[in-house]
Amino acid sequence: MIVGMTGSRFHRASARLHELALRAMASLSTLGVLTATLFFAFSLTPSLSPRSMLLQGIVSGLSLSLGYLLGWTMRWLWSALELPEPGPRTHRIALVIAASLCVLIAAWFLWRASEWQNSVRLLMNMPPVETVRPYKVALISLAIFIVTLLFARGFRLVFRLLARILKRVVPPRLAYIASLVMAAALFWSLMEGVLMSGLLRLADSSYQQLDALVPDDVDAPKDPRKTGSPASLIRWQDLGRQGRLFVARGPSASDIAGFTDEYAYEPLRVYVGLNAADTPEQRAQLALRELIRVGGFERSLLLIITPTGTGWVQPEAIDALEYLHRGDVASVAAQYSYLPSPLALVAEGAYGAETAQALFQAVYAHWAQLPEDRRPKLYLHGLSLGAVNSEQSFHLHDVLGDPIHGALWAGPPFRSRVWNIVTRNRRPDSPQWLPKYRDESIVRFMNQYVGVERPGIEWGPLRVVYLQHASDPVSFFSIEAAWREPDWMRAPRAPDISPELRWYPLVTMLQLAADMVAGGEAVPPGYGHHFSAHEYIEAWHALTEPAGWQTQDLRRLGEALERRADVE
Repeated sequence: MIVGMTGSRFHRASARLHELALRAMASLSTLGVLTATLFFAFSLTPSLSPRSMLLQGIVSGLSLSLGYLLGWTMRWLWSALELPEPGPRTHRIALVIAASLCVLIAAWFLWRASEWQNSVRLLMNMPPVETVRPYKVALISLAIFIVTLLFARGFRLVFRLLARILKRVVPPRLAYIASLVMAAALFWSLMEGVLMSGLLRLADSSYQQLDALVPDDVDAPKDPRKTGSPASLIRWQDLGRQGRLFVARGPSASDIAGFTDEYAYEPLRVYVGLNAADTPEQRAQLALRELIRVGGFERSLLLIITPTGTGWVQPEAIDALEYLHRGDVASVAAQYSYLPSPLALVAEGAYGAETAQALFQAVYAHWAQLPEDRRPKLYLHGLSLGAVNSEQSFHLHDVLGDPIHGALWAGPPFRSRVWNIVTRNRRPDSPQWLPKYRDESIVRFMNQYVGVERPGIEWGPLRVVYLQHASDPVSFFSIEAAWREPDWMRAPRAPDISPELRWYPLVTMLQLAADMVAGGEAVPPGYGHHFSAHEYIEAWHALTEPAGWQTQDLRRLGEALERRADVE
């Protein structure tokens, strides 16, 4: 008896769920579903970076949601404009044909998804994948679509409730406008003020704790020339995690001498952590005093580094310069955040530029007072977000009378102001992914295929090199990709961009945004947002012209630095 009652309840619950599911499906916009299916299919095509199953599911789910919104909006506008409606029979026939085509297209795109992803992996010398797990991708996409749909219907419910209340006191049209604004403000406040703020606070707390951790194999230095030593003006614990790694893991004079078979200096590295002082100006002055203390202005070359959001400085970039100049290098960096670059950009957008400006002004002012024949050559360096902030660290008119010697900016993000100006004003005979700017006497671009040297073209007094990859979404993402095909997708294409890549409205922008999440981690050195030791060696060699290096020596150095990076 009890078993029968339990079974009866189960069947009633199942029937109820089935009924609710049918109602939910019936309430969907037909045009919205068709457009969503097409967008889902487009999202499976290749972009700049290989995508994992989870990331592909997220991209496809967001594409599905955007496609549905677009289709629903078009259908709503058609009705709002009171345009002629097709008859029932014509509507049913058109619906069957459109639905069949969409299902076939989606199935074909799912079938080819693995092949498309492998077309990107092949270009980047990565092993192919057997499958992108299309069924799991579809399930993740559907889950994201359902959550997005529930959110949208919650917004519509709030809008209708507000409109119903306001229509009692104001005209209907005004009530609808006011309700839309109020509902949007309410949902935006909830998202930004509660959800986003909570996530940022959690991230801030987590990365702050990570910044305080010291790796087991990293000890405070005893050498008085090292930042963080007992003789240093900056305490070891105030360097932060990335600062301690930067100071402790650089090559020593014996490492460099062992490679070059020549006398080498002990490289000087100064780093000021975020907790070393309260303001960017105070940290900059502290860095300057420490740089003077260790004798940084007595070296042949001085490098001002702007790190990434976490405070990280890519080892290969600085190691290469120190080896090329046999250790006769001093470098200085100041941390402005411990958050990853995307979060630092959102939460502390202006703080990185302020820190870079303060450090440059402090170091440059002291450097400019020194006799020209007794001061080091002065260069700047930044990677990713560091490149943006390094660009903004000085104004050209401030240094025209006594210019610095050059800058190496790697992986410049799409919002880099100077990079954008130079790229937009490139010569017509050059592509967006490798511009030629004017006579190339001041600014030159390089990638993993084309170096810095330009036969027959002399450098000017100031040398600027942009190291970038065409497959780097951090550089080539753009909001405009939602409605316009980017220039870098047109012929001639770069060798590291899949020939299968196609532009689709809205979807391509989502794909590039996802590539930014995966670009630096998912690809090998020399592709995407991951720069190799060989590239840094070539860039620094052209910029600073160290003596005594042959082509085979540079190649051997690149191999040694790559082995060093693998060990670390």
